[in-house]
Order: sequence, then C-alpha cells, then structure tokens
Amino acid sequence: MLDLEQSVVLRQFGEYFFEFCKKSGYDHMLRTLGGNLFEFMENLDSLHSYLSLSYKEMNAPSFRVEKNNDGTLLLHYYSDRRGLCHIVPGIIGAVAKDFFNSTIKMEIVNQIEEVERMGKKEHVVFLITQGPVFFVKDFSERSLQKKSQNQVQQNHWGTVRSLIYPEEGKDRIKLQVRQAGVTIQRIVPELQTRCGQLDKYFTIQNPQVTFNICSILKFINSHFILRTKRDIMPVAWKERPMLELRGQMIWMPPLRCMLYLASPLLRSLQELEEHCMHLSDIAPHDATRDLILLNQQRLAEMELSNQLERKKEELHHLSKHLEEERQKTENLLYAMLPKHVANQLKEGKRVEAGEFEECTILFSDVVTFTNICAECEPIQIVSMLNSMYLKFDRLTSVHNVYKVETIGDAYMVVGGVPIPMSSHTERVANFALGMIIAAKEVTNPVTDGPIQIRVGLHSGPVLAGVVGEKMPRYCLFGDTVNTASRMESHGLPDKIHISPSVYHALRNKGYQMEERGEIEVKGKGRMQTYLLQRNLKVTDSEIMGLLVHNADSVRKMTYSGRDCASQLPHYRPALKATQRLQKEDSCPLVPMKYGDSPTESKPPAQFTEPQQSSITGKPRDSESYGSLYSEKSSLDVPSELTKESTHNKTDNKKPSIDKRSRHVHTRFCLLF
Repeated sequence: MLDLEQSVVLRQFGEYFFEFCKKSGYDHMLRTLGGNLFEFMENLDSLHSYLSLSYKEMNAPSFRVEKNNDGTLLLHYYSDRRGLCHIVPGIIGAVAKDFFNSTIKMEIVNQIEEVERMGKKEHVVFLITQGPVFFVKDFSERSLQKKSQNQVQQNHWGTVRSLIYPEEGKDRIKLQVRQAGVTIQRIVPELQTRCGQLDKYFTIQNPQVTFNICSILKFINSHFILRTKRDIMPVAWKERPMLELRGQMIWMPPLRCMLYLASPLLRSLQELEEHCMHLSDIAPHDATRDLILLNQQRLAEMELSNQLERKKEELHHLSKHLEEERQKTENLLYAMLPKHVANQLKEGKRVEAGEFEECTILFSDVVTFTNICAECEPIQIVSMLNSMYLKFDRLTSVHNVYKVETIGDAYMVVGGVPIPMSSHTERVANFALGMIIAAKEVTNPVTDGPIQIRVGLHSGPVLAGVVGEKMPRYCLFGDTVNTASRMESHGLPDKIHISPSVYHALRNKGYQMEERGEIEVKGKGRMQTYLLQRNLKVTDSEIMGLLVHNADSVRKMTYSGRDCASQLPHYRPALKATQRLQKEDSCPLVPMKYGDSPTESKPPAQFTEPQQSSITGKPRDSESYGSLYSEKSSLDVPSELTKESTHNKTDNKKPSIDKRSRHVHTRFCLLF
C-alpha cells in the first residue's frame, strides 16, 4: 500500500522503538550502558539479562561486537525470529545520533542460519562505519581500562571461581577444570578431582549456545549462567534446587585458559537457605550479599504492603457491611418516623410540632375481632393480623400515604402529613378501596371466610409532632382525629364510611358514593354521612399497585371497591376471581400516579406549644373520644341530601363487640 520495502519500514520501526523505550522510563538506563557506541553494543546482552528477571517470557536477541583494524565494527546479531534483522540498524542508528552525536552507516555483510543448543538461530553480521578518530581514541582508552580491571580481578576472585583451559582434540575442543574454589568444591564434590570435563558437571543456561570454547569466545562479553547437573550431585542435594552460577568468562591467550569469575545466582535469604548456604560463603566484596539483603528488605516491605492492602480490603468490606447495616437501621427508623423528623432526631435537634391545614385521616378495624380472639389461638391472631397489615403496608407505598400507628386490629393512615399534597383525599380514598380488596384475601380463622373490616375517613386540620424520648412516636392531635375515628366506629362491615368534608372533596372526581343519611355520632351530634363505593376511573389492579398490560380491557370488566355486601353470599367464586391478586407481594410495586407530586420533605409551619390543659385533653375513659388538641367540632359541610337514614336501627342492633372496638380506639386516641 505504501510502496515501501520491508527493510525501510522495519528500520523506521526501530527508530520509533528506541524513542518508545526512552519515554517508558529506560532513558537513564540506556545512557549508562557505555561511553561510546562500541561499549553500548557490548553491554546490550547484560541489559537483556537484567530485564529477563522482570519479564520471564522475554525472548531477547543476542549481540556480539568486534573491532576491525580499519576502525569499523562488526555487529553479530543472533535471533530465533527471522526477518527482523532490519530493525537493528534503526535502533543502533538512533542510539548513535541521540547518545553519541554521531552518524553511522550499517550494511549486512553476511546472513546465515546456525544450529545452536536451543535450535536454529538467524546469524546476521552488520558492518558499522563511523568516524575513526572518535572510535580509535575511545576504544584504546577503554582497552587500557579493561586491562587494568582484569589485573585487579585476577587478584580478587569471587567465592565461586574456576579455571578452564581448552585442549585440542580430533573431534572437538574439550574443556577441563584445572582449579576450582573451595565453596564450589563443597557443593560439587566431583570438582575435587581435577581434569574433569566442565560440561559433565554444568549445563549452560545463558547465552543459549553450544557448550564449547568457540561459542564461549563468540559471546565472551556476555554474562554466563551455569547450572549444576542433578545426577552428579550428592544424595543430600537430590531434593534441593540446583545451584546456578552467574559470572564472566575471561580468555587468557598466553595460558590458553579461560577464567570463569562467578557468584551464586541467589536473590533472597529463602533461596540461600534452600541451598544450605550462608552469607559467609559469598565473598565480602561480592554485590550478591547486598542484593540478597536488599531483596529481603524489599520482600519485607512488600509483605507489609500486602498486609496493609489486606487490611484495607477488610476495612472496605467492613465499611460496606457497616453501610448496609446503617441503611437497614435508617430504613427501620424511616418506617417509624417521617424522614425529616428522623434526620432532625439523629442530629440531636428538637423537633417542633407542626400544624397542617388540610389532611385526610383513615381508621380501620376488624369486625367481631373480640369473638375471633376468644375462639382462636394467639398465634392464629398474630398470623391473621400480620397477613392483613403486610397488604395494607404495601398499599401505603402505592398511594404514598403515611402509616401513623397500629394497635391491635386498628390501623391508622393519614394523607397530606408529614408531606403536604393537594391530592391527599384521593390518595386516602383509593387506599381505603384497596384495603377492602386486600381484606378479602385474609382468612378469618373462625369462619374460614374472608375477614370483614370497617373503614372511616375524615378531612380537616391537625397538629403533628414527636412525643416522648424513648420509642418516640410521630403523633397527630386535633378534632379531625376524633371525627375520623367516629366515622370508623359508626361504620358498616366492608364499607367505607366518609364524612361530609371527604364527600365534598371527592365529588366530581370520578368516585361513586352513596348517601347514608343522618346518624347520631357520639360527641358530635347528628351528622350527614356517606359511603364510598368505588373509583370509576381506575381498575383494581391500578389501585393495588399491580402491573397492568392492558388496562382498558381490564377496566371494562372490573372496577375497584365493589359492593361487598352483595358479593358475600357468593364468596367462593369471588375468592377465585381475586386469586390473581394473591401474588401481589412478589410482583413489582407500581405506584399510582396522581396529578400532584409531594413537596420534598419540608417541615410544616411550626406550632406554638399549647397550654398544659389543652394537651391533657379529656379524661381517659373507655367511652370518651375527646380531642387532645381542641374541643371544637370538625368542620361540618352543609348537606343538600335529606334522605332518611337507618343509623338508629344499626346502633340499636350493634353487638357488644362494638363497645370493645370503641374501647380499642379510645386507647388508640389516647396515644395522640
């Protein structure tokens, strides 16, 4: 596509790779490899050997450099991968230009394939031409320095050292051990008998070449790693890791000998113990001692860092678990108190009472609850009430109304408190219709039929506040509470009894209501009341918060709040019809949509604390249902309906259980 030769692309890639290595943090390391280009290339294998400690899978090429008499260099390149040799001129050229401010010319003079110990390798020889003055001067200085260093090294051998000399043979050049250090003789007892073959005791690990004098001379500038053979080791060493030696080969032409100056390749105290060696076995001047100790310190720091990471992870899990427990605690607290009230109490603030100008309150109880308690075991009562209250609690989330309290079989709900909303009457009315539907699914343990409940609603102003410090409760005070309770206690089984204020709030909003007429209400005198029957605009499923796929077809078939009295004789068929609602607890909850949205948890207007006499209210007797806040009657709405009512007959025929129910409600009211 680019119409370029492969060698040109690979050369440019080599230049880019050099820049990439510099930007990756290897710039300083590369600059310190040598003082000139010859020394740089001479130490490339040492750099690759160092990097292989970190990158175990790295398969780096090998380099060997020679100096010609005319000042040019011969760079030998060995690699297992064919076809990549053209990358080398790009890298070496970029190094010469960047590090040594010189330009070079590289050309391939020979390219062959050699068979080594690890397989076939590509051997490419590059001729490098550069300024002769620069090279000869630096090389001569470097040669003098190397000669001086070799003389010093001959006087200070390492802990492990061997003298090897080549012997010319007909078939191959043999390497015989002439002298070995004391420590290596202890580890490899066979070395105590001189004139043994070196490849009998060791295998060459790096560089990956054939173990003979010719290959060693080719890579004389590389680090040589030798490993002991397991079959010649003593029995005690059979189960131990094999010892590796790492060092430098030095050819001594006058003596026709090869000096191998090496040290044990050990990285930690653990490896030292595994080889049954001690720090005293390593020469004092050998950097291996410092390497082992520094590495041990690094391992200790890593272990400490790992411990800190584990502790951090444990703290993270504990924090997550603590957050979950805190969320559970907050959910439990928010279930008992309004959110803004609970937050104020958590912050240690005093919660002021608030006055709400409009709200709708609902009371409900179970018909003949006293008889049920007398004929059943307590566990049956608890199971019945729990089943009923779970369904009611679910409805509070569907219609976003606040559950105030439950005492025995009595259940109290308010709409518009503690968060004011304009649709409080519709929400509570729909909630009441849902209660009638849900009660049909709760079994009466005495009759094995559905339980019957009475529901009463009233709208008006209230005062709300927190009472007590231990087990604080959010309570409602006012005549509206008493009137709502009277609507429930004077109601009929499976009917929703509503006051005139509720009737006028629901009128012309799609609700079907029936006039009950004037009845005598205790503490209120005669009142015109009504019965809420159904909501013509929504279905049972919508009121119960169930997912409806085809609401229009369902709406044609059933409506909420059916006349329960007409359905009681046909209870069994009706029960089958309501079985579709029995799985509502496991179904997704679908909140019902209203025209308004609750104002975000804004506390109501603070109310000036009333006098002590107004708080105590009326005496605590079982027949009185007086207000704890006000002696005034609820707001009566003039009624236009004058139909005669049968409430007198109902009151005369009311069984003794109603007195018991009123007694429960009286206790309930005294909490507020």
